[in-house]
Amino acid sequence: MKNNKYKILLLSDLNKSATSELISTVSLARMLDGDITLFHVKKPTDIVERESQLSAMRSINEEHISTNKIIENLIKPVCQEYQLNIGYDVAIGNIKFEIEAYIKNYQPDIIVLGKRKSKTINFMGDNITDYVLKTHKGSIMIAAPNQSLQPNQEAMLGVLNTNDQASDTNFIERLISKTNQPIKAFKIVSKLEQSNTTANNKTVEYVFEKGNGAVDNVSKYALKSKINLMCFDNAQQQKSNTNIKSVISKLNVSLLLTGQQSKMLHK
Repeated sequence: MKNNKYKILLLSDLNKSATSELISTVSLARMLDGDITLFHVKKPTDIVERESQLSAMRSINEEHISTNKIIENLIKPVCQEYQLNIGYDVAIGNIKFEIEAYIKNYQPDIIVLGKRKSKTINFMGDNITDYVLKTHKGSIMIAAPNQSLQPNQEAMLGVLNTNDQASDTNFIERLISKTNQPIKAFKIVSKLEQSNTTANNKTVEYVFEKGNGAVDNVSKYALKSKINLMCFDNAQQQKSNTNIKSVISKLNVSLLLTGQQSKMLHK
């Protein structure tokens, strides 16, 4: 029997935000009926300090055991609290190569990454967020550490420059169906329109004129509206008035980038 659940892959560097990122991933999995797998990669140069091959192998084995224990301690209380199973895998090698190979083998519908505080888009120290954005055609969630989704709370959803022509309208509609709260629709346009309302009485629309401060204004209003998940149609960004890297760096809420292949592949 085919699996009808979304496959969600959390790429974690096990830093201090790991628990928050995992909780947000659990929230997304509950909204979409998804299965979660956590994947962590370590570079050999971070482990092997001794020169002999025997010593190197011993260090790698010790690191595997230690890392597995860290991950088990991370996911066990979450699994118990929310009554779900979370799988995990650990690899040691070139970070980009290992992630690319794992994505190709696992074929996730959604990849979850943690947002880093640095001005550059870094993950695991190797620009992995930027790399995943370029290589993964499915959806990607950038989990904000201070505005994490909560599994037992109704999500406050926003959509940014997303419309009925989005690459996966059904995917967004599935999220919207999980909340009774009004959806906040943010639009960045080349020229302000006369009206800023929509025909949908479940949607409140905010329109901003394109400019250097547009994304800052979206971020400000998103926080005021207590949004904890913003959806953005990444496949249409070239037609949008929004720079995706600017959105990632400036938006202080979790961001869900819907992709060209975000529709379920397993139905």
